[in-house]
Amino acid sequence: MELTRIGDVDIAGIVSQKTYTASPAAWEDQVFYFLLVDRFSDGKESGYRDNNGEIVSGNGTPPFSLEHAGNISREVWAANGHGWQGGNIKGLTGKLGYLQRMGITALWVSPIFRQVAFAETYHGYGIQNFLSIDPHFGTEEDLVELVKTAHAMGMYVVLDIILNHTGNVFSYNPDRYHTVSQDGASYHDPRWDGKRYEVAGFNDASGKPTIPFCSGGTDRVKEAVFPVDLQDPETFTCKGRIDNWDYDPEFREGDFCDLKDVHHGYGPADDYKPSNALKVLTEVYKYWIALADVDGFRIDTVKHMDIGATRYFATAMHEFAQTLGKERFFLIGEITGGRTRAFDTLETTGLDAALGIDEIPDKLEYLVKGYRNPSDYFDLFRNSILVNKESHTWFRDKVVTVFDDHDQVRKGRWKARFCAKEEGWKVILNVLALNALTLGIPCVYYGSEQSFNGYATEERDGNDLFLRESMFGGAYGALESSGYHFFNDQSKAYVEFAKILKIRKAELALRRGRQYLREISGDGINFGLPKMFGTEIRSVVPWSRILDRQEIVVAINTDYGEALTVWVSVDDNLHRAGSTFSCIYSTESKQIGSKVSVAPLNGKAVQITVPAAGCVMYKAE
Repeated sequence: MELTRIGDVDIAGIVSQKTYTASPAAWEDQVFYFLLVDRFSDGKESGYRDNNGEIVSGNGTPPFSLEHAGNISREVWAANGHGWQGGNIKGLTGKLGYLQRMGITALWVSPIFRQVAFAETYHGYGIQNFLSIDPHFGTEEDLVELVKTAHAMGMYVVLDIILNHTGNVFSYNPDRYHTVSQDGASYHDPRWDGKRYEVAGFNDASGKPTIPFCSGGTDRVKEAVFPVDLQDPETFTCKGRIDNWDYDPEFREGDFCDLKDVHHGYGPADDYKPSNALKVLTEVYKYWIALADVDGFRIDTVKHMDIGATRYFATAMHEFAQTLGKERFFLIGEITGGRTRAFDTLETTGLDAALGIDEIPDKLEYLVKGYRNPSDYFDLFRNSILVNKESHTWFRDKVVTVFDDHDQVRKGRWKARFCAKEEGWKVILNVLALNALTLGIPCVYYGSEQSFNGYATEERDGNDLFLRESMFGGAYGALESSGYHFFNDQSKAYVEFAKILKIRKAELALRRGRQYLREISGDGINFGLPKMFGTEIRSVVPWSRILDRQEIVVAINTDYGEALTVWVSVDDNLHRAGSTFSCIYSTESKQIGSKVSVAPLNGKAVQITVPAAGCVMYKAE
């Protein structure tokens, strides 16, 4: 029987019949993979290796190869990208082997709860029923099986959740802000001005406001909003859409476009009075932890919530999870607005980490492509000013780092995946390596390992859909293709990245060590940090990870055409002249196992060669 109200949920009964998976010792040891369920796998592919490593044969969707790129016109392909594509939880469960063999240890799964019926919110952020899985994605049993299978394979599962808003579950009856559309039609535009709007009614399955806007307005679980406890009109702020995304309180009280803002309560963080709606949603998400044994939540649009509401929720989730033996239940906040806001929010609310979606992706992408100073990226982790300490503090476990994602708010309307521009496909491995081998908790956006290259050709095209190609092919496959899947564990980027992640797993210094951007020299005399000349940098960019007395030097080459040989400074106190570093990884395989000697230059230094557009790792012996 489908749950309709929070009182129907017997969390204690569920807990009494289950055992739960403990949290990892350290989240910075993990490598995340973020995917949109609708765009990942429909379970109908053939010619890929299953979770046991066996080739799946049959008449399903065949594998992609380069001759299939552009097998459909861009116009038709782009039109196909709107709406539901057919990916589901069972399909994801069947591809865990693909992710495990790459070295992924944690999944960030897009929201899977029931969406409003009349809007194709395939991305999952337009929730209508918080107590139910959307049938496009599967069932509660499918979610339980996904998490169980992931745990058996040594992987953790973090669900993407929403507290800030519901889907478009009601319609306004606006009485102000007369607007004329481009086609000449006139209408009222309910945008935020600090006052409530009259509501016409909850929306039915066709999107019409035919349901009374009142407590218990309907018991039809596919309409209005559920659990039914949320049908109280006081659940919503009802102040119209956000127009100024940086004005407080507008960005906290307003609707996120047509997604309806939830009223969480009031008061300062230390004395916050949670609303009934926030209490209900807190119980809802306890239920999903209890039922599915998930290991954490990524919380959407934290900037748009009261600090007190976020703290209330974070405290409740951590305490409940601890009763299940999940001592480090992981809460990642999507906190836009820069590092200072993110740091302050973490410190005040008790969230575990922020999603690095502002400065980090920009510096990651364009450092690798040769258009940012390396110090611009590495200095992001030296936050002594933020913590008011004289020395640096290393935020190795406080930020989840990405270079591509499903929104790319940093690029405005000119959205493009990493491989779409500046011949990014040539250096996709380097950005994967830089992300995985520097501070923070690395996260790979689905398809990056297969060089997905979606992009907007005109400003009017700047839709998120170009970042959301279907991994399983279908009508909207990547590289402007149709009918071919991308689960290729023999592609160069996949194979090499798997090698890098295997080394990362074996070397504690690469996961938890301190981090230093290193000086370089061409002649062994004049040393300095690598930097741009004019508008570009074509250079070796090296850094060290140091843990206790172990140092590993990692370097990438931002010159696409030439191998470069440079001297690289290493720790003066850890090494003596004549000691050696051994190459434990190189994109030029014949380098692996070679040794370089420490010379008394600029303190201490080693001379290394980095292949064109390549990556190397040297470990002190």
